[in-house]
Amino acid sequence: MFTRKNIQFYSGTDCKDYCSGWIYKIKNSEKLPCIILAHGFAGTKEMRLNDFAEKFASSGYNAFVFDYRHFGDSEGHPRQLLSIKKQHEDWLAAIKYVKTLSYVDNSKIILWGSSFSGGHVLMIGAQNPDIAAIISQVPYMNSIKTVLVSGFMNNLRLFFAALRDTIHQWLHLDPFYVPVLGEPGELAAINGPGEAEIAKKLSPEGYQFDNRVSARVFLSIANYNPGYMAKKIKIPWLVQISSCDRTTPSEPAIKAANNAYNAHLISYEYSHFEFYLEPAFKNVVGDQIKFLQKHV
Repeated sequence: MFTRKNIQFYSGTDCKDYCSGWIYKIKNSEKLPCIILAHGFAGTKEMRLNDFAEKFASSGYNAFVFDYRHFGDSEGHPRQLLSIKKQHEDWLAAIKYVKTLSYVDNSKIILWGSSFSGGHVLMIGAQNPDIAAIISQVPYMNSIKTVLVSGFMNNLRLFFAALRDTIHQWLHLDPFYVPVLGEPGELAAINGPGEAEIAKKLSPEGYQFDNRVSARVFLSIANYNPGYMAKKIKIPWLVQISSCDRTTPSEPAIKAANNAYNAHLISYEYSHFEFYLEPAFKNVVGDQIKFLQKHV
């Protein structure tokens, strides 16, 4: 059995804004492992991360789910501002917070990331050798490969949107936003065939997903290549890829896994967002639990 509690923890160098999250605590007097989870590109914890956390808790692991600053229930203005640097800070702050919990075994902290955060956990894990294991689900690993999948025209339009938003930043204006999800041919961060329709199923009934992101992030993504850190990873790393992924191509993840010392690669025939939904979810999370039972 487990309980879920709402929590907040401060993040950033100035500790001005807090991140909101949920802690799933096992009803046990022992110190137990803890899995820290955060969503992918502009996602929030309500979008099926509770399902993963509940499965982990049911299997005997504490779980800690949080929203990045500027998203979901977390603080941070302007809203929907995706900063890779800030998100890395949020991960480090989450790890620091979890280590203060009396019921967590600090030698058995696991990082879980999906899509964009699947790359974050690799970066953070490489900087924190005391992390016990990493799980990267359909991870973002390489900017060039992702750009090629997105298509030239869409990326060109995103580039000009990013320039416009950067000018807004310089002039202290409100951000210039672009949609996170869109249909093929529409300007959006993710607009692969059928992806928007499936992604919308991640939100529970009555939950309103904010389908915007500040466009300036697309300039920093161009130089973000987490896969290059794979050779520095010595701890167990589960890499779960899709052979038909139209959002985060599998080739960079395969290369990264081959360069890592202790990576475990599993390929599926589900699309990018199907990983969160049944029937794929049962198989994906089942393999994650098997991995944890063997290595943690």
